[in-house]
Amino acid sequence: MEFLVRGITEFGEPGVFVSFEETVDELVQNVASMGFDLQQLQDDNLLVMDHVQLAPGDLEETGAWDLSGLFVRLGAAIDEVGAKRVVLDTIETLFGAFDDVATLRAELRRLFSWLKERGVTAIVTGERGDGSLTRHGIEEYVSDCVIVLDHRVNGQTSTRRLRVLKYRGSLHGTNEYPFLIGRNGVSVLPITSIGLQHRASHQRVSSGVDGLDDMLGGQGLFRGSSVLISGTAGTGKSTIAAQFCAAACARGERALYFAFEESESQIIRNMTSVGIDLQHWVDEGLLHFRCVRPSLLGLEAHLASMQHLVSEFGPDVVVMDPISDLLHSGDGDEVFEMLTREVDYLKSSGVTALFTSLNVARDSESNEQLIGSLIDTWVMAKLEEGDGSRHRVIYVLKSRGMAHSHEIREFVLSHEGLEITDVYRPAS
Repeated sequence: MEFLVRGITEFGEPGVFVSFEETVDELVQNVASMGFDLQQLQDDNLLVMDHVQLAPGDLEETGAWDLSGLFVRLGAAIDEVGAKRVVLDTIETLFGAFDDVATLRAELRRLFSWLKERGVTAIVTGERGDGSLTRHGIEEYVSDCVIVLDHRVNGQTSTRRLRVLKYRGSLHGTNEYPFLIGRNGVSVLPITSIGLQHRASHQRVSSGVDGLDDMLGGQGLFRGSSVLISGTAGTGKSTIAAQFCAAACARGERALYFAFEESESQIIRNMTSVGIDLQHWVDEGLLHFRCVRPSLLGLEAHLASMQHLVSEFGPDVVVMDPISDLLHSGDGDEVFEMLTREVDYLKSSGVTALFTSLNVARDSESNEQLIGSLIDTWVMAKLEEGDGSRHRVIYVLKSRGMAHSHEIREFVLSHEGLEITDVYRPAS
């Protein structure tokens, strides 16, 4: 259905939809959830919808037969609106009572040839068969392009996947691609199609922490780069993220904060204790929060919703706090693939991204190794014990493209925010 609606609204190509199962009224109601107003398109004479009702027992094979009747009916609909696109859904219902495979294949081939002669692009849907791609195992042989859709559940999370099985005369990807059906239609988010072609900016922006900017060559972060702040609990990762957003808003930029542990109200309240007023920037419309539990959606749904919000809000900086919580929504490889697409999407959009990650095992960097290769700047925050107290320390593990400090610095949280002080010297 999206093939027809997008063709009409974006390319000015009228369409025809022929259903062998759902009625026209049912289709109009069902796709309204995707934001498609099929009734209006019909009223504007841009779309023809036809329901071919075939009740059990309506068809009986008694001799030679063909699809000439369907051609007449379909031709009239095409001529009515000057259609350029046609959908037949689901055509195997028409063949349910026929056993003559040779005639079936011949008539399907004749149907597809007839559609080509009419100059229309056609999509024919079919249900999966037992041991074959379609119920009758015929349609895929006479089609120019075959797309296989699959819906599977892994760890209580469902994922729809798409694979192009064949496409005559065209180079195409052959891997499985996750896809989603949401309020804006179908979204395909393939990791394998991403090209590393985004432009690298030479402009530098402040991290919001003066001492950290000094450790990063004295100029801060590259615009459009990706930053990881990782460490054990209580080391100030979220505070750095909040100062990063506040600094961007103070420059007149827009910031988008994805939180997976705390609500917007809780984050704003907690940051006032260290002198960071995020509510001001929310009121100014420069800071927007999206706070959800990772378990609310699958990884693909999280990715699609985040990218949609980035496109809608148009931020200059994005925070994801913490990405380690996403590990509960999939295995390590799935999380890595999802974050790869998110990092590349943000880079291609020129957005500077900051991710936080919680180390469950103290003094361990292993939890972030999966995504460490994706990150441009990696900052570690830790708690050290000495002289009867705990000391927060911070250091730059890596920062691509810039000279940076290798020192381990101590930092404190005060009513004026996070302040990096002297080089940390453990007690002897």
